[in-house]
Amino acid sequence: MTPEVEIGRVVRSTQGRDAGRLFVVVGFADEAHALLCDGDLRRIAAPKKKKRKHFLPTQELISSLRERLESGQAVTDPEIRKALAALRDQGLDAPCKEVKECLSRM
Repeated sequence: MTPEVEIGRVVRSTQGRDAGRLFVVVGFADEAHALLCDGDLRRIAAPKKKKRKHFLPTQELISSLRERLESGQAVTDPEIRKALAALRDQGLDAPCKEVKECLSRM
């Protein structure tokens, strides 16, 4: 079962030039689009607007970022980078050659 896409959820891009990168959901533009940030190429000031069918949610939810984003408190790019780096250290960011392979890892 695929986890629900929600604010603070870590997702992996499956399409586009950023395919394979990890992002955090920081908001929603509309029903079909989420706003994604990685604190590096896509900063919190200019998040990536991406269709939901072009990324896969992981099991990881960064609750500290979620609480701050939902309450309207400021979240900084270094905080997002640090949270994603911790997940990369755990092996979550291993590259996937195909969408099916990414799904099997989640």
